[in-house]
Amino acid sequence: MALLVHLNGIDEARWVELLRPLVSPMKVVQRDEDFDPHEITYVLAWKPDSGAFDGLTNLKAILSYGAGVDALLDCPGLPDDVPIVRFVDPDLTSRMRDYVVAEVLAHSRLETRFRAAQLQSRWQEAVPPRAEDLNVGVMGLGVLGQAALSALSVFDYERLGWSRAQTVVAGVQSFSGPDGLDRFLSRTDILVCLLPLTPETRGILNRQTFGKLRRDVLPFGPVIINAARGGHQVETDLVLALTDGTLGAASLDVFETEPLPATSPLWGLPNCRITPHIAAVSDPQAGATYFARVIRDHEAGAPLPNLVDRERGY
Repeated sequence: MALLVHLNGIDEARWVELLRPLVSPMKVVQRDEDFDPHEITYVLAWKPDSGAFDGLTNLKAILSYGAGVDALLDCPGLPDDVPIVRFVDPDLTSRMRDYVVAEVLAHSRLETRFRAAQLQSRWQEAVPPRAEDLNVGVMGLGVLGQAALSALSVFDYERLGWSRAQTVVAGVQSFSGPDGLDRFLSRTDILVCLLPLTPETRGILNRQTFGKLRRDVLPFGPVIINAARGGHQVETDLVLALTDGTLGAASLDVFETEPLPATSPLWGLPNCRITPHIAAVSDPQAGATYFARVIRDHEAGAPLPNLVDRERGY
C-alpha cells in the first residue's frame, strides 16, 4: 500500500514530509519519484495532470486537496469507480467564514467609495445604510455557506440563502432551484457566491443575474462577492456592470484565469476589491492531519467521509 501525492502548484515535498509520520508504515511518494503504480492505494490530488491516474489500478480512494472538485472531475482518465473524498476541515471553513464576514462588512460600510475618495484626497460624504436594512444573500448552503451565514447572525442583516435543493438553515430565509432564484436575487443587496462549480452554475454571475439584484438600499448599487470559483463569473459582464452602475462594487478572490492577467481591466476598477485566491487556503498541517485520519480510519474498516456525488458535481 502507498499514498501518491500529486499536487500542481502546491509544495508537494512539504505535504509528503507531513504525511509520512502520520500514515506510517504506509509509503508516501511524490509523482516525480520512482514507484510501482500497482502499489498506490490512495492519491492526494489537486489539479492533476492528464494521465495522472494511468496504471493506478488498485486505488481505494482519491483525496481532493481543495473543497472544490471541479478540476478533479474534469481530469481525463479519472477512474469512474473510485470514491472521491472532499477536504472538509474546521480551519478551511473558518478562513472562508472570516473572508465573507470581512467583505460583507466592508461593502455595507461603502469601503470602496471611501477608499477611492481617499486616493484622490477628496472628502466625499455618504451615509452607509443601517445593517438591519440590508439583505445578504449566500448562494450555496453547504458547509462553507452555512458557516458564513451563522457568523453573520451576530449583525442585524436579513440573511437569505439559495441552493440547488431546499436547505433549512436556522434564522435564514431559504430559496431553492431555478424557480426560487429570481425571488432570492430580487431581495438581495450583497450577493455572496459559495457554490460548487458545475455545468449548471458555470457563468451564473452574469449581467442577467446582476440586473435582478435589489437596487434601492445600497446607495451606489448592489454588490457581489465571489470566493467560490472563477468559472462562476463572466468577467466581461462584471467589468461592464461595475462601470455602468449595474453593480456598486465587488469582491473577487477567484478568476477565470489565475493568476489574474496584468492586462485585466478588473485591476483598474476602484470599486473592485481583488485578492489572489486566498479566502480559504488549505493549511498543510491541518490538511495532512485530516487526510491521514481518513486513511487510517478507512484501513480500519470505517466508511469514507465527505464523499463527492459525481452526478451532482460536488
